[in-house]
Amino acid sequence: MSAEDRQAERRRLLIETGIDLIGGDGWAALTVRRIIERAQLNPRYFYESFADIEQLAVAVYDRIVEELGAQVLAQLSTPGRDETEVVRAGVQVIVEFIDADRRRGRILYAEAPGLEAVRRRRVEAGRAVVGFVEQYAASQRPVPATDIAVGRVGAAFLVGGVSHLLAEWTAGHIKVSKLELIDDVTAMFLAVGDAAGAIAGAAAAVPTGRRGRTADS
Repeated sequence: MSAEDRQAERRRLLIETGIDLIGGDGWAALTVRRIIERAQLNPRYFYESFADIEQLAVAVYDRIVEELGAQVLAQLSTPGRDETEVVRAGVQVIVEFIDADRRRGRILYAEAPGLEAVRRRRVEAGRAVVGFVEQYAASQRPVPATDIAVGRVGAAFLVGGVSHLLAEWTAGHIKVSKLELIDDVTAMFLAVGDAAGAIAGAAAAVPTGRRGRTADS
């Protein structure tokens, strides 16, 4: 094994150790000392890959997001399915991904980390997901150009709501089965899509400049 391969393997081990610590004990458990003790590595091996604990924390978060994203994209790109089947497949992937390893849910959705770099990355990732949902929905259900913003509203509503729902379900505060959760979230996705289309259609019939006025105008 080359020196580069050994370093890559140590980096992988550090990230896996971070997943284990955060997923088990929360973000507060993540310290350089605990990481190197559990990974059984010399401190210098930590700093060959990461400048500080925040860099490792971001790498942990990114690893989970990338794994989930790859699985969702694979499902959405499967041909020959109608809208309901596609939405359900995407929702099922997300729920099963979290259910298969509850550490993932804690890292993605549960508790606010005390690390600013991770909070920023969560915001960035959330906006990226909203943008993706908006674009994907528009490709399936084009909305009138007169009110294209409704797609972003619906996407933000869904992404924020589902994130909170998964956090609550993972923590055991919402007691429904995995199958029930998949059914309910699928129905909600489709309902929001219907509602967004209806809002956009109604807005298209409103004279220019009328929509968007405040109560004071």
